[in-house]
Amino acid sequence: MAVQEARRGSGSDRGAYEAAHGGGCTCGDCPHGAREGHRRAVAAFLLRRDEFAAGQGLPAAVAHSASASRQWVSEELTQSAEAVAERGRAEGDAWLAALGRRTTVAVWAAVVLLLLGQSLTAIGAGWSAARTAGLAAALVVAGALTAASWFHRARGGALAPVIGEDNRLSTSRAVAAAWVLLVAYAVLVLAGQLAVASGPDRRDALISGLELGRGAGTVTVLAVVCGIAVLVRRVVGLRVLGQRLQKVRADRPRAGDLLTDDAGRGTFADIQYVVIGGVALVFAAVRLARRPEQLPDLPWGLAVVVLVSAATYVAGKYAEGGRPVILSVVRAREAGDLDAPIRTGDDIEIRGAGFVPPGAQRADRLSRMVVRIGAVHVHVPLVPVTGGFSNPTDDLLTVPVPADVEPGRVDVQVVTGAGVETNRYPIDVTD
Repeated sequence: MAVQEARRGSGSDRGAYEAAHGGGCTCGDCPHGAREGHRRAVAAFLLRRDEFAAGQGLPAAVAHSASASRQWVSEELTQSAEAVAERGRAEGDAWLAALGRRTTVAVWAAVVLLLLGQSLTAIGAGWSAARTAGLAAALVVAGALTAASWFHRARGGALAPVIGEDNRLSTSRAVAAAWVLLVAYAVLVLAGQLAVASGPDRRDALISGLELGRGAGTVTVLAVVCGIAVLVRRVVGLRVLGQRLQKVRADRPRAGDLLTDDAGRGTFADIQYVVIGGVALVFAAVRLARRPEQLPDLPWGLAVVVLVSAATYVAGKYAEGGRPVILSVVRAREAGDLDAPIRTGDDIEIRGAGFVPPGAQRADRLSRMVVRIGAVHVHVPLVPVTGGFSNPTDDLLTVPVPADVEPGRVDVQVVTGAGVETNRYPIDVTD
């Protein structure tokens, strides 16, 4: 009751805040657009969290009770965090729409740079049919990517195929897409030269440039990276469905997703796969520039290095993640308390691992955590401290035992923000 009275008392402040133009519109010209609205919501949430952490802003109706104060603070922060998440999703959608236009501009800028490079290198050497074919192939690829950007303009433009189901850039898809574009460009260059070839000997030489013996290394790498893109998607999907991997959707994709995990930490498997794949791709592009009459002849030594890197990446995907687990449940004890069994109304500490999935450190995700105590569902309270939260954490949760819990032996189970359930841990609750 005290919490409800305090919330009614603070309703006027919240109504005034929501009545102000906090960035609800998503038009790009408005100074209170999606980005500004998200920035203001985040700033307001951080200020409110730090005020509560310092013991400020508590209504008098709940200040006398520690449990009521904790519940009121947790629910206020939960509602504020949901507003931040809503603003974040709006900003992500607007950002993806703008990304579609940016990818189109970047594609045509690359075509212009190719034209400038060919013009500069043609000084002294002269313009050749290979240069014409290379420019024509670039125009075809750029046109195809522009069409793809238009059809997927609300989902990141040409980058839509490499954005995963969790709204992050997929490392495996990005590497595979880069090799697909290079090989497609190389084939178009050969086709352009074949179209303008004057003699049968020249045409035969160009056709022989497509023989497997000359491009076996490139074809092998292409097959492996494309197969890995499909395999990794299947592996991740099965592990998520089997509750062996926790995935949380991101607000929008970022370039750092190619090198990091869902929590933004750099991962060795992803970094080495991108670096080695990128180095091999640059080598293949240089070989194509030097010998445009055939597929890039990637040396087998470099191809094997890429295959080893790909195997390491797949092994890393199989090894990451894991199901959250409860290791122990004990009665929370403050200084001066006597030792006693767990009773209704007491706080319990749930110790384990994996309670906070990667990418779920935000308050709106933390507030979704639930603890089942018998048949009662208890939402994990948010306990703010300066700069973050002391509860919940990845290895420790503190929740009260409600009066609705029947005395006796009951099972405790945690449901994380990703919807994954832990093991059941039995405890004894006394009267």
